[in-house]
Amino acid sequence: MATTLFHETLSLGGSSHGLGQQILPFKTSKTSLEVLQLHGNLDIWVKEAKNLPNMDMFHKKLGDVLGTLSFSKIEGHMPHKITSDPYVTVSVAGAVIGRTFVISNTENPVWMQHFNVPVAHSAAEVHFVVKDSDVVGSQIMGAVGVPVEQLISGTKVEGTYPILNANGKPCKPGAVLTLSIQYIPIEKVGLYHRGIGSGPDYHGVPGTYFPLRKGGKVTLYQDAHVHDGFLPDLKVDGGRVRYEHGSCWQDIFNAISQARRLIYIAGWSVFHNVRLVRETEKATNTTLGDILKIKSQEGVRVLLLVWDDPTSRSILGYKTEGIMQTNDEETRRFFKHSSVQVLLCPRSAGKGSWMKKQETGTIYTHHQKTVIVDSDAGNNQRRITAFVGGLDLCKGRYDTPNHTLFRTIQTVHKDDYHNPCFAVNDGGFPREPWHDMHCRIDGPAAYDILTNFEDRWLKASKPHGLQKLKASHDDALLKLERIPEILPITETSYLTKNDPETWHVQVFRSIDSNSVKGFPDDPKDAIKMNLVCGKNVLIDMSIHTAYVNAIRAAQRFIYVENQYFLGSSYNWDAHKDLGANNLIPIEIALKVANKIRSNERFAAYILIPMWPEGVTTSTPIQRILFWQHKTMQMMYDIIYKALVEVGLENKYEPQDFLNFFCLGNREAAHGGDSSDTKSSTASNTPQALAQKNRRFMIYIHSKGMIVDDEYVMIGSANINQRSMEGTRDTEIAMGAYQPHHTSSSKRHNPHGQVYGYRMSLWGEHIGGVEESFKQPESLECVRRVRSLSEHNWKQYAADEVTEMKGHLLKYPVEVDRMGKVKALPGCETFPDVGGKIVGSFTAIQENLTI
Repeated sequence: MATTLFHETLSLGGSSHGLGQQILPFKTSKTSLEVLQLHGNLDIWVKEAKNLPNMDMFHKKLGDVLGTLSFSKIEGHMPHKITSDPYVTVSVAGAVIGRTFVISNTENPVWMQHFNVPVAHSAAEVHFVVKDSDVVGSQIMGAVGVPVEQLISGTKVEGTYPILNANGKPCKPGAVLTLSIQYIPIEKVGLYHRGIGSGPDYHGVPGTYFPLRKGGKVTLYQDAHVHDGFLPDLKVDGGRVRYEHGSCWQDIFNAISQARRLIYIAGWSVFHNVRLVRETEKATNTTLGDILKIKSQEGVRVLLLVWDDPTSRSILGYKTEGIMQTNDEETRRFFKHSSVQVLLCPRSAGKGSWMKKQETGTIYTHHQKTVIVDSDAGNNQRRITAFVGGLDLCKGRYDTPNHTLFRTIQTVHKDDYHNPCFAVNDGGFPREPWHDMHCRIDGPAAYDILTNFEDRWLKASKPHGLQKLKASHDDALLKLERIPEILPITETSYLTKNDPETWHVQVFRSIDSNSVKGFPDDPKDAIKMNLVCGKNVLIDMSIHTAYVNAIRAAQRFIYVENQYFLGSSYNWDAHKDLGANNLIPIEIALKVANKIRSNERFAAYILIPMWPEGVTTSTPIQRILFWQHKTMQMMYDIIYKALVEVGLENKYEPQDFLNFFCLGNREAAHGGDSSDTKSSTASNTPQALAQKNRRFMIYIHSKGMIVDDEYVMIGSANINQRSMEGTRDTEIAMGAYQPHHTSSSKRHNPHGQVYGYRMSLWGEHIGGVEESFKQPESLECVRRVRSLSEHNWKQYAADEVTEMKGHLLKYPVEVDRMGKVKALPGCETFPDVGGKIVGSFTAIQENLTI
């Protein structure tokens, strides 16, 4: 048979998934090999295979049985000869780090596919598993194992190797795979040693879909609103500039009000009845739905792209609210007879098995949160402005750094009560406070946010099945090139490169070709666009790429706020095959360990919710807490081993370098409190106990990271597999820095807007700022912050109700000097609400909670 180089189709049939797990049921080596750690990059070429076995005789026989029925394992006409559809997965420690595209119907495929992938894995071999893609799944033909012992020196290993089966023999006489692989340890990758944004030649995070955009402006927000004078007065840029605490929802309301051409909103949830502006002299009863209708009547193109929750329905008058209470059907009905166009977008798996389609459509979501408008550019011209981050425009999100529990329920939060953490909720108190991170982008990168919206809209509006009978939405998007007043991306630099306040911004995503239009059909083009090949999808995993790059480039400290924090499961002490393979937790731990070995100070501060939103005793929440505990334990194990290695285990403890925190609040009763007039009917329910003790967690919904006070990432992506894999929840994020405020430009610790933002967040959480906070990597700062958080936890957990000044709490687990993470003595369950703090695991592993 003639050799095939690429095929028009990537893969048709089989499940649609990302990289995931590869469990090889047999050994590729007869000898015992040493397990070694790979931390750096693998440069891999999967070139070609020859003489592969024909795995598809079953289909030929089935076709004979079916006779005149057309049976084909791929769409289109069956070729004359039925044979294998091969592809190769590359895995380390069971985690798939690369996958070639499928080449249909050949026993001699030529891929010539290149991978440059980050690794932070301990393994004896790198496995190249040759598989046959099939409509009923995939079959392993055989595998090639390359010992890590041969790679660890950095020597390139290349050649043609027999493809072995379970018997240790070639899967077919002459079956071979040609490949090359080279390990580049992290200390030899120059990109990681100069900090982020190092110098004018820095071109952004490599291997991503969208490039670094220069000449922008970024406004950073904490929470939906900030009262004037509530947060510390901070000076940046050597005291020359006052840090401005922005008010996110006020700015979004103003931007929508001032739009003349377009308002495009994407969200996991968008609720028409939410009020954006409260607690100011400009406070108004105008809802989001009201202002969008008004702008639409003015001739502004208003489009809403909202996740279609499969559990919420409105059919022939029968309505179901939906498990996630996203109000998607309510919002659709509100705008039904207006010129505002609402597209409810289900999470679709595209092609693939029925089971995979059900899983994707049921448990995964469209999670991006963006608002895009045209704004004034001067000289009667307009430019694109975009808001992106963790805040959906929906119920329960409006909050301020006060994070009240009871006092605002009958005022600011009237008709906006949100607390899904009680199994039985009598509609009383407390509310669930909400902390988040968001940003506004002006300049070229805003156009990339727009491109994402347009490409998602075009994909979602393409009619399928019965939808073809409905009105089409595909012509709803404005053609900006036909509107001369809107500047093109090439002319929209907001600030010049010499302006000390200029920003460089890059947009990242987790998304696949089932959710976005514009990804190429030809795999050669996909590779050029830095897209990853799934089995029958193309994947943009650039958020994960950006996180790994930023962590590796960190020089002094990492500060993380995230709704979830779990991953690197291949390195846990159990459940290694879970599939939560994102590198973020292990990269942070290895960064700390490497700094310990180099005798350099480094600190990591990680803020997560006290528990994931929901009922703490329920199986899903307990399971997430269990995975989170496994992640923490793995990280502290790595750090303790590094301390032992350099003989510092008696001088320092792991928490001198890595700490986990959460947020909580407690309000002393005041006369006239609305909570005094109504209490839960049962005195021992979690809600009644929370009312009695007047405390509750502040829910951290942020998805952000700050590195070295010079680089900030903000978006919709959680640190878990759902958000990082690219084939699960769809996500968007941005990474940004000020080139005049980096370590390389200042030759000292940068004190630009990113520094101001971090200090403002700390001021909110701790209740003020101190001198040591300027050096967050210092041992003095680490111990001071931990001490304050421990004091706050004791106040939160105490029997006596007292007003809390600071909200930062030490995460309620005990970490001993050897890095062992255990339940806190005397506090094994969460106060009031119950549920094991370290979680529990029963039954089978699944994808919902990772």
